[in-house]
This record gives sequence, structure tokens and C-alpha cells, in this order.
Amino acid sequence: MTTTLHGPLAHYAARLHAGIGDRHHVASPLGAWLLLALAAPAATGPARADLDDALGVDAATAAALAATLLDAPHPLVPSATAVWHRVGYDPPPLAAWRATLPRSTATGPLPDQAGLDAWAREHTLGLIDRFPLTVTPRVLLALASALTTRISWADPFHLAPGTALGAASPWAGRLGQVLRAPEHGHRAWIASAGPAKDVAVHAAPAVTSDDTGLVVVSVVADPAVRPTTVLAAAYEAAAAAVDDAPPADRRNLFDLPLGDGPAWSLREEPVHTFAPDGREERHHAVLPCWSASDEHDLTAPALGFPAAARGLGGLLGGAELDVEVRQAAMARYGRYGFEAAAVTGAFALLSMPPPGVARIAELRFGHPYAVVAVAVDRRGGTGPWHGVPVFSAWVADPQEPAATDLADPPQA
Repeated sequence: MTTTLHGPLAHYAARLHAGIGDRHHVASPLGAWLLLALAAPAATGPARADLDDALGVDAATAAALAATLLDAPHPLVPSATAVWHRVGYDPPPLAAWRATLPRSTATGPLPDQAGLDAWAREHTLGLIDRFPLTVTPRVLLALASALTTRISWADPFHLAPGTALGAASPWAGRLGQVLRAPEHGHRAWIASAGPAKDVAVHAAPAVTSDDTGLVVVSVVADPAVRPTTVLAAAYEAAAAAVDDAPPADRRNLFDLPLGDGPAWSLREEPVHTFAPDGREERHHAVLPCWSASDEHDLTAPALGFPAAARGLGGLLGGAELDVEVRQAAMARYGRYGFEAAAVTGAFALLSMPPPGVARIAELRFGHPYAVVAVAVDRRGGTGPWHGVPVFSAWVADPQEPAATDLADPPQA
């Protein structure tokens, strides 16, 4: 059986993927959902109702589900969450809400950009190189989640020619080789999937660790079926794939017509079999390798973050807050394994100030000028070197940048 998180997460995934559209992409609805669940208890009134709608479950239940998940980390799916506040901006209501967060959620002052980027790398096995948002002086509060996995298949794929995808596949002529599932270890079936109609399903399990595992489920339907409908079918198939029992919606191959279907070819041949009725079903699966790398803007109202910002604003004295939310995600699916990662960042920012006028000066050192190098020494408050001029110059003969100046800066 799956946890009660599956339904709300499938509900949220439908909204998130619908906003991205039908282009090639990867995302982690869970990474975004977790941040909403952390923020939801801070909201009241209409903001709370909007969050309940986005989460697919009431805020209190969502927060409890998130805490259960985060405080029992999965060996094959490392996760992390964090809530950071602007230094000097930590009113008591904000601190009280922060005290209700899961034990595993990191809290503290807002790191600088380098610190955020390092956090993203640390919690994604280096698969995400930088945090998806840029810190500015307007940021009052930051929420972040990271999810990652890097697994090997319990039974690796074999290689097959690209033509094994079938003559109707637009990829068959483009790919020289594809993956063929091994005869044992993987699961495959044809399922009746409601609006998606009949779909083909393949499930590849990872090497397990301490009674935990990961199963990567692929679902293909008739090309005319909308991507969001196929993704919804995949979420349903994933719920069935983690249990040993045969899926309830599995189609009997002897109930299907021979020949080509929407994503399969069905033939019949004589065999020796121990099947009780003498009719044996066999499923073979052929898939391509693939990879994807994306960034997604998650500020659409349907995804809940504008409501979360209103709720958090209530903790900050009713401040009007803007919100920025982005997710960076990547995945690679290959013969020997699968890896994926996502970092979701949400910033609650001070609203833009009212319209005004600014004068902007561009300072041009275009004729002879003075330079003084002065020491800074704050040891013990004010050290003996503080404010001492060390070098001085009069610049009257400039030159082109040196070769070392033209090179990229060294890595820190």
C-alpha cells in the first residue's frame, strides 16, 4: 500500500506539469509540494483555503505528512529542506512558526549566493550546480528543498537496435541503439488507464538498501493522448508498481487484438508452458536512453506559492510580500542506472517600493587620478592597522588589460 501522500502529490503534479506543457522536461512536484506543506500552517483565512486547494489536503495534514517524510530519510532518495531569514528580521511570530518545522529542516540566517549554491551542490550529489534563485537585498525569507537519487538497476538493460522501437516510432530512424529490458527482474504490463485508455507500463527496480528501494516507472499511451493524461496514468501505475501484487488494472493479453496497438505489437506463437489454462502471457519492453535538465518558474497561483507568501506576510506584521519560486531539475536514464535531482527555492521579498525617480551616476576615470590602498583591521573591534594607508599612486599612463585579466576568473 502507498502512503496517503500519493493522492495529494498526484493532484499537485497534474497542476505543475500542465503549466510546463508538452515539451521534453523533468520536474519534482514533490520538491515544490514539500515547501508549500512547510509554509501552509502559517496561513489563515483565504490564503489557507488557497493552500489547501493547491496541496490537495488540508494544511495541518500536509505539514504532518511532510514532517513524517523528511524526518525519516530514504537511503536512496536523500532529501533536505531549509528555512532562512534575513539577518535582523526575525519577529517572534516568525520564530514561533519556525519552531513547528520538521526536526530535519535547517534554519538560520540567509546565506549569501555562494552559500546557497554550495547548499544545492551538497544536497544533490553535485548534480545541481547552483541554487535556482539569486539573492537580493529585498529577500526577507527563503525556503528550499532538495531531492536527489543516483541508483543502479538491480538488473541492467540489454542493448537493442533503434529499429526495435517499431516502424511507427519517430525515434526508430534517429537512434542507433536503445534499451531492451532483461527477461527477469523488471516488470511490464498493459494497463487500462481511464482517460489514457490502454497504456504500456515498464517498471525497473534499483538495487535495494535496508528494505528500501526505488522503482522507475515508464508509461506510454497512444500518441494522441495528452501528456498530462499520460502523466496522471503514470502516477497511478507507480502506486501499483511498488507492491508485489499484480496491478488491478492489468489487461489480459488474450483479451487484446493481435497486431499493432498504440504502443505495442502483439503476436501469438506456440510454446511449452505450465500455465494452468495453457495460455501464457509474456511482456518485453524496449525503451530509449534519455536525459533532461530544466528550470521552472512556479509562481502561478494554482501552484500555491502566492498564497504561501500571503500567509508568511502575516507572520511579518502583515507585510505585503512578493514571491519568487524556481525549481532546477535534472535526470538521466541509462542502461545501468538512473540519477535525478531537484532544488526548489522560494523567496519571500519586500514588495517593490512605490514609483519615484532615481539619478544614476556612472563614474569615469578617464584622465589622471589618485589611488590609495588602505588596510582594514577589525580585530578586537578596531585593530592597529585599521585605516592605515599602505600604498598610493598617481595614474597618468593607463594600459590594456593583461592576458591574465582576459582569462576567466579562477575557481574558488
